[in-house]
Amino acid sequence: MAHEAAVPLSERPAAGGGELASAGPPPSNSGRGTAADVFDAVVNYSSELFKGNFEILRESYVPSRLPHREHQIRQVAEVLAPALKGSVPSNLLIYGKIGTGKTAVVAQVRLDMQRRSDAHGNVAFVNVNCASIDTPYSLLQTIGNSFAETEEQRIPTGWSLDRVQQAMRELMDERGGTLVLILDEIDRLVSRSGDSVLYTLSQLNNDLERGRLAIVGISNDLKFTSNLDARVRSRLNEEKILFPPYDAPQLQDILRDRARDVFRDGVLDAGVIERCAAYAALENGDARRALSLLRVAAQVADREKSKRVTSDHVVKAKSRLERDIILDCVRTLPQHCKVLLYAILQAYERRRTGVLTGEVYEGYARLSQKLGLPPLHSRSISNYLTELESLGLIRATIVSKGRGGRTREIVVDVPTAETIPALEEDELLAQLARRRNLSQTILTNFDNPNRGGPY
Repeated sequence: MAHEAAVPLSERPAAGGGELASAGPPPSNSGRGTAADVFDAVVNYSSELFKGNFEILRESYVPSRLPHREHQIRQVAEVLAPALKGSVPSNLLIYGKIGTGKTAVVAQVRLDMQRRSDAHGNVAFVNVNCASIDTPYSLLQTIGNSFAETEEQRIPTGWSLDRVQQAMRELMDERGGTLVLILDEIDRLVSRSGDSVLYTLSQLNNDLERGRLAIVGISNDLKFTSNLDARVRSRLNEEKILFPPYDAPQLQDILRDRARDVFRDGVLDAGVIERCAAYAALENGDARRALSLLRVAAQVADREKSKRVTSDHVVKAKSRLERDIILDCVRTLPQHCKVLLYAILQAYERRRTGVLTGEVYEGYARLSQKLGLPPLHSRSISNYLTELESLGLIRATIVSKGRGGRTREIVVDVPTAETIPALEEDELLAQLARRRNLSQTILTNFDNPNRGGPY
């Protein structure tokens, strides 16, 4: 993976953004340089580009229209429709690459079903992103607590897994009706925790008296079911829908559909939509990427106080997104994976050469102990190393140590000066930032006694 030059922290967007936080004018150059200047400039500024809600260009927005996904909407609706009459729908697996509309289609079908089931209350939905909830305990706890009506009914942390499972069943039966459980990125749950929890959920209808469960799994990995237990695979594979990538003309239709509600007439130069779509079509037909390019291009134009969005703004947006995508990826890693990467970066900063896996595990275990986390087994760490490598954050090569056998040597492929602060945005790892900053302050004041401070 090719990486752009590191971006100074002062120029980085807010955590979770991945681009400029919002459209608006550039900071004032009046000389005072106060926050009040920036706020006043934003409040008093009236953009000539936008007429509607800018959030329409974000991937989290669920539009009322999904061009070129009408067939998939109908397929999902047909599978889930029996729940409206009290029957249990088949389990459903939805496959497709990133940005092919899987999550948006399910969200739209869910909204339509909820409008029709509100009068009877016989269908409930629980949406779980397995990138953040990836253990059997947290998944079952989340499902159960979605039905808890009082604080006393909520499942606390600290119970045994069997007790959590029993409490979840009781809460589902007390409510009754059908629960549609949406597991987004279901392959990540399986890769980290195995398929035991899916087996438990697939058998749940045999134990429930009044409640029923249907599972909708969403995955970017077309082959993830090949490693599942045969019993789990047969139950989950009741219905399957494949979402094909968008091509460039389809992406243009999607962008025009959104742009119509956002921009004033005539502010998009000819070729802006086409260029955004062409760039995204080259990246597996990713509609999220196309929307991000158009959104960031508009933000860049607005900050420049331009009256039009041009192709040059799209080129600038592409550069910005490619630069920040690494840090966005780092921010979304699971917590143990963040600690592992932090340990690798620390060791790499000290040596500036490849780091052996033994040293990496020792550093990870040491940091985990400092943070009060129980260290994972070496096999889990090996899996996380493979994941970090697949994301392009590190490179690992096999090296021979003579009689010591063979091991992996790890080289960092990201800018440490930018990646470490991104990891320290995590509430837990922020403790390491405070210690690091204090250590740097002590060393600086020791070297220069004339500096202010306690040393």
